[in-house]
Amino acid sequence: MNRRTYRSITALAAVGLFAGAASAPALASGGGGGVTKSGHCSAHSTWKLNAKPDNGRIEVEGEVDSNVAGQHWTWRILHNGGVSAHGRAQTLGPSGSFSVGRRLVNASGADQIGWRAHNPATGESCAGNLTI
Repeated sequence: MNRRTYRSITALAAVGLFAGAASAPALASGGGGGVTKSGHCSAHSTWKLNAKPDNGRIEVEGEVDSNVAGQHWTWRILHNGGVSAHGRAQTLGPSGSFSVGRRLVNASGADQIGWRAHNPATGESCAGNLTI
């Protein structure tokens, strides 16, 4: 191998090691293993559901985007078939959306997470599920 080829290989190896080392903390801090699902509600709104492992628990976030500020919604987060959390929320401007987050117990095996939201004034409803 000549000197020029050796330098090229050495330079490429150094760049590869640096790139790998620089990206490792970013991957580690992301938690990994997250799942996101989204879809359309029964009228014009959309929903999104995120879940990811977090220190032995499951971090869950549900969101509804109606593009109308000031709407009142009821919501529920389901975990393995039962209601884990519920409440009321109001869409905020200018986006006309709301989101709620909870940390759930991470049961052994796969966890079924559900998201339900309902607007009593318009009758619109949103529903989504994921497995983590």
